[in-house]
Amino acid sequence: MKNRFQNIRWAPAAILISALLLLWEAAVRLFGVPGYVLPPPTRVFAAMLNLPGLNAHLFATLLEAVAGLLISVALGALLALLMDAFSWFKRAMHPLLVVSQTVPVVVLAPLLLLYLGFGYAPKIATVVLMCFFPIAVSLSDALGAVPRPLVDILRLMGATRTQIYTLAKLPGALPGFFSGLRISATYSVMGAVVGEWLGGDRGLGFLMLRLKNAYALDKVFAVILYIVLTSSALYFVAWALEGIYRHRFRRSKTSG
Repeated sequence: MKNRFQNIRWAPAAILISALLLLWEAAVRLFGVPGYVLPPPTRVFAAMLNLPGLNAHLFATLLEAVAGLLISVALGALLALLMDAFSWFKRAMHPLLVVSQTVPVVVLAPLLLLYLGFGYAPKIATVVLMCFFPIAVSLSDALGAVPRPLVDILRLMGATRTQIYTLAKLPGALPGFFSGLRISATYSVMGAVVGEWLGGDRGLGFLMLRLKNAYALDKVFAVILYIVLTSSALYFVAWALEGIYRHRFRRSKTSG
């Protein structure tokens, strides 16, 4: 019954996407739109199977996105814990975090290329710049939202700061952390692609620019579709990890 409900829940999105694709295909063929202006979906899907060096470029983008996301998780979690533990650190750091997001990444990316070269490092750094903020802010807010009476009771029982975090704050803040992780997972591929646009010789962003210069618009759309699918895959990985945590939490709560 649960699986049927989930299938029904996804049905409206599947119907809408199918309708838009059919409308796109019909409009292109009905009005005779040239393929170099707007290729039909059938040509785009066919081009997905004939992209030059797809595996190598896809692997490069995925590596940059995952590496940057993991670094963002570590950095964002560390900053959130420090901001929650030390009020003076939060007052000093929070404005800097906000300012860091007001500078467009496309402005900083050329500097990263200048300092870090044209390898993986500047692309990973671009991903980190885009992804650590949602994790840091979401986890910091979630840690601050843990009920104060619960923390006070643990202190009265003689719990140390480490025990307070492991027993109360971190378990209570994990839903907020996963919310930030889902957002960052979608940003990670975009950050990698932006870095590849500005410099490099591999990745989906580099491949898209090369195909654009060759006016192979059907293959450009195919690369965009791969970027969307890769971002969606990372989002669903984060969503699945949250589901595993919730399932284990409910099971441990029931057994306890």
